[in-house]
Amino acid sequence: MKKLAPFFVSSLLLLGAVACQNPSRTSESAPDTVNQNPAFPAAQTTQEAKEDAQSELRRRQLNEDIRAREERNNITGGDTQRATADLASEVRSKLEANIPGGQLTVAADQNGTVTVNGTVNNQDQLNKIQPLAQEIKGVKSVVNKAVVAPAKQ
Repeated sequence: MKKLAPFFVSSLLLLGAVACQNPSRTSESAPDTVNQNPAFPAAQTTQEAKEDAQSELRRRQLNEDIRAREERNNITGGDTQRATADLASEVRSKLEANIPGGQLTVAADQNGTVTVNGTVNNQDQLNKIQPLAQEIKGVKSVVNKAVVAPAKQ
């Protein structure tokens, strides 16, 4: 049993590390990785995402989620030991709530650098990405690889 317990624990840690490699995405049609070149979104996909993101209920849910995570983070010691998946997910939620119709992928690293890739509908949305991401506690820098790509008609 003494040999089985460390094996079991290390297997769980390895599985958890592999499972956490997926970047956070603002929509299912966002790029799979932050290094993938974004594709032009379909008009219907953009409209559906915009309607969902602009609904008052969805915006409140996202903002409450961000507040709850920040409170939990403050209780557990601030941003000193911030999990990269939690940081990426929080930034994704912030972008999803404030950039309707964007199809963005978010990834974070241990240094607090957040990388955003994907498409937005206009230059104003593109310009919002960095300030919105930096509102999240623990974000040290933002690499913005997103591009303006209006939906195809």
